[in-house]
Parts: sequence; structure tokens; C-alpha cells
Amino acid sequence: MPREQHVEILAEMVANVLSITVEVGDTVAVGDIVVLLESMKMEIPVMAEVAGTVTAVKVADGDVVQEGDPLVELTA
Repeated sequence: MPREQHVEILAEMVANVLSITVEVGDTVAVGDIVVLLESMKMEIPVMAEVAGTVTAVKVADGDVVQEGDPLVELTA
């Protein structure tokens, strides 16, 4: 039986959270957009790098995140 793997999706830069496109319990595939960030007037989609189920959303619309801050947690 494979073990569950907990994966955190992290912010890659300082940015504002424009929108969160997932909720706890959602299933995501590789490449699905989970959060939309804005930095320097550019929209930056943050995508899932693994398939799994969303177990936590660690930000809210309008939050300012720093590089390395957790955005979403998945169980793969």
C-alpha cells in the first residue's frame, strides 16, 4: 500500500494573492492552477506539481506572500 505524501505548494516570489482556485477536498491534476498571484502588475498562475487532494489552503484573497510562504497543501 503506497504511503500518502504531503506536498506544500510554495510562493516563488513576493506577490499579492489575486484568487484561490481550489478548496479543501478538491482533487487536482498536475498543471492545474491552484492560486493566482500578482506581482509587478503581472498575473502569475501557481500550478500543482503533483496530483492529489487539497488538504489545506494557507492564504486568502488579498494576502501578501513572501518567497517560500506555503500557499496550498496537497496529499498525493
